[in-house]
Amino acid sequence: MSKTIKRVLLTGLLCLSTTVAALPLKADAPERYQVKDGDTLWDISERFTNDPWQWPEIWYLNRQIEDPHLIFPGDMLALIDVNGERRVTVVKRGDSARTIKLSPGSEPGTMKMHPTVRVEPIESAIPAIPMDAIRGFLRDHRVVGPKELDNAPRVLAGQEGRILMGAGGTVYARGKIGNKVAAAYSIYRRGQVYRDPETDEVLGLEALDIGQGRVTAVDDDILTLELERTNQHVSVGDLLLQTEDRRLMSRFIPQSPKQDVSGQILAVSGGVSQVGQFDVVVLNRGERDGLEAGSVLLVNKAGEVVYDRAEDEYVRLPSERAGIMMVFRTYEKMSYGLIMRATKALRVGDQFVSP
Repeated sequence: MSKTIKRVLLTGLLCLSTTVAALPLKADAPERYQVKDGDTLWDISERFTNDPWQWPEIWYLNRQIEDPHLIFPGDMLALIDVNGERRVTVVKRGDSARTIKLSPGSEPGTMKMHPTVRVEPIESAIPAIPMDAIRGFLRDHRVVGPKELDNAPRVLAGQEGRILMGAGGTVYARGKIGNKVAAAYSIYRRGQVYRDPETDEVLGLEALDIGQGRVTAVDDDILTLELERTNQHVSVGDLLLQTEDRRLMSRFIPQSPKQDVSGQILAVSGGVSQVGQFDVVVLNRGERDGLEAGSVLLVNKAGEVVYDRAEDEYVRLPSERAGIMMVFRTYEKMSYGLIMRATKALRVGDQFVSP
């Protein structure tokens, strides 16, 4: 007999209600597991279930534990019985989850206790997926609408007529800056335009991060900027956009999308066509389709086209399950995902669907 799993709140991002016949624990799921440095929530979920997106259904928020929605290295996880069902929860906190705030000037070996707001060590909580696989991508990529770049101020020249500028140099930019001039701007270069392969709708334009400059002077519509950071040489024609908050949410968790969704892999980072484990892929579905950070999708490899001699025609064989990925960044019309597992060689154009 199926039963409805109570709606739970996990990491401030999860709100999921589903009906299942039984909690999908592995037969060899550990009774206890101590979280280690380098673990991810994805890794841990796969220790207890074959389907990472089922994690919300087996996770139990232990109200006797501080920050029960966060998992830290050193924490002890255990299987417990909740209303006759086996669930996973934190039963003991490790040292990484504890916060001690010393007063300024405290002598070594002493500690003065004062009333203070508790500081949660959010940064030490384990991430959902390997951060190293996406850190560089997050730094160097941004998706905008075509009009956003069309209206962006552009680099006009460098100091002393230079056409290539690096960190520490000065550049001049011109464009519609409005009444409010930001203290600093990120500098971008036009990248790939992403279109939906089915409707030809423009989904977004990739802007490649070149660097960042601090505004030192404003003269009518001309900005003077000192380059504080550059990934490549800044050149004439590069575009200025206001900086965005690029902090990656490490506290999202694997979960099934809130609605059925299907689509295609549009591209893979690096400009190649082959896709493998821990590759970042571009998807032609986004927030308007129900995707959010943490959404898990199954990748289906398109079947081969073969010739049917009897009917004298070519037919395509059925698609096969070939991989699984997690969405880690979303925009209105498109998203970025990380391939977590690939059982077959994947390619741009392969389909993805909800679990």
